[in-house]
Amino acid sequence: MGFDGMPERLFVCTPSKLGAYTDCPRRYRYSYVDRPAPAKGPPWAHNSLGASVHTALRNWYALPIDRRRPEALPTLLKGTWVREGYRDDEQERAVFRRALEWLESYVETLDPGDEPLGVERVVAVKTSVLAFNGRADRIDSRPGPDGPELVIVDYKTGRTGLDADDARGSQALALYAYAAERVFRKPCRRVELHHLPTQTVAGHDHTVESLARQLSRAEDTARDIIAAERAVADGTDPDDAFPVSPGIRCGWCDFRRSCPAGADAPEREPWSAVERALAPVEPGDGAAE
Repeated sequence: MGFDGMPERLFVCTPSKLGAYTDCPRRYRYSYVDRPAPAKGPPWAHNSLGASVHTALRNWYALPIDRRRPEALPTLLKGTWVREGYRDDEQERAVFRRALEWLESYVETLDPGDEPLGVERVVAVKTSVLAFNGRADRIDSRPGPDGPELVIVDYKTGRTGLDADDARGSQALALYAYAAERVFRKPCRRVELHHLPTQTVAGHDHTVESLARQLSRAEDTARDIIAAERAVADGTDPDDAFPVSPGIRCGWCDFRRSCPAGADAPEREPWSAVERALAPVEPGDGAAE
């Protein structure tokens, strides 16, 4: 029951929730609307790899400063290793060794004495439309011309190198920055993608205006989702309210087997993406800003 003049309920969201709808409204519906949700396909090895590396880095920062050394990484990675999705034990062992190489090279670039303001820190903010929350991989505090400034750091383990346009266009990073600035009451305009396979950093310095534009786009997406959910509640065919966006992503979708459009896409093996991680990385594969 609603009453005239009452405020609209805020749309509760994370970056992945907004991204699911932007990528494909049908995938959003399968993930967040349909209950019971359609069965997912098998777990992806590249997701297992990413989760393992992220957790190892989180635990590295949890160590006492005098133990933050590369020698600690084999134990940390082994303790966080996710085994799902690999083709066989041989491939899994090879990917583990490659991930350890990435981590060892990466921590060599870090000062063990630097304490981030947050590691896998949840930041949240409310607007007139959104109740946003997200978990940033790392939030650094670095000197700025007028005092400390915050920097959002996001780890990436994909094979493809990233550039400044990827950092600039990332809605997730922009929303993290917008929320962190309000949570900690310090400027947060810098966002960085740290690509471990190529040891490169892709960064972008937002302005107040560019963060506002990203927030506005997120609110527009939320309004579209709210409208689609209301349409279904009012009797619209869910397939019409949440249309499919077929494309290259279909082969990687968890719900490919449940989606008529996705079923026509070539099926990807759960380990396909990590095979690229095992290929030699050329110096030019990564792109710094």
